Amino acid sequence: MTGRLPARYVRPVGLDPERFGVSLSQAFFERSPLEVAPDLLGCIVASTAEGTLVAGRIVETEAYLGRDDPGSHAATKGMTVRNAVMYGPCGCAYVYFTYGAHHMLNFVCGPEGTAGAVLLRALEPIVGQDAMSRRRGKNQEAELCSGPGKLAAALAVDLSDNGIALGTDRLSVYAGTPVARDKIRVSGRIGLSKGHELPYRFYEAGSPYVSRGRTGAHLKSKR
Repeated sequence: MTGRLPARYVRPVGLDPERFGVSLSQAFFERSPLEVAPDLLGCIVASTAEGTLVAGRIVETEAYLGRDDPGSHAATKGMTVRNAVMYGPCGCAYVYFTYGAHHMLNFVCGPEGTAGAVLLRALEPIVGQDAMSRRRGKNQEAELCSGPGKLAAALAVDLSDNGIALGTDRLSVYAGTPVARDKIRVSGRIGLSKGHELPYRFYEAGSPYVSRGRTGAHLKSKR
């Protein structure tokens, strides 16, 4: 990460550089999802979908690894049409549709050819709350992005974003202000039938914006 933005990165108008910091470099995402997931806490994701700038501070994430992770989409016999984006290149969005109702936004991590991603589970809304409220049909700020399906809807993320490079005008990620290590909590993952007990979920202690899902087996999970 550097103090200068590469030419291909454009910070949308309305983002305070002192608060939002620099765009995350591809090198940030070249590490294991288990390293990237806690480091994303405090970072800021911004979307300009539908011509409207919205942004949120990341307060909850989950790491997903390769074929040996039973909760991962990569726990298959290999690459499939659905999970291909997970195999790289890193620094891209991996978006999928689940339960017939929700899009899920992930960031691809690790070396190309090795599956890995971090699911964004919750954001603290900081820019464009009116647009988020309209998209979500909710007025309470704490409810706008307190879950992976909710935040994708608030950002207007859909399958057209699957595979796009982060740092585009449409979807960007900024360094923000890292969450102090003593404020990061770890738990099992939420909403999985397998691999839910692994300590791969990270969240900011005390944040009112963290999702309310409970860890434990979810018998009808379709992740």
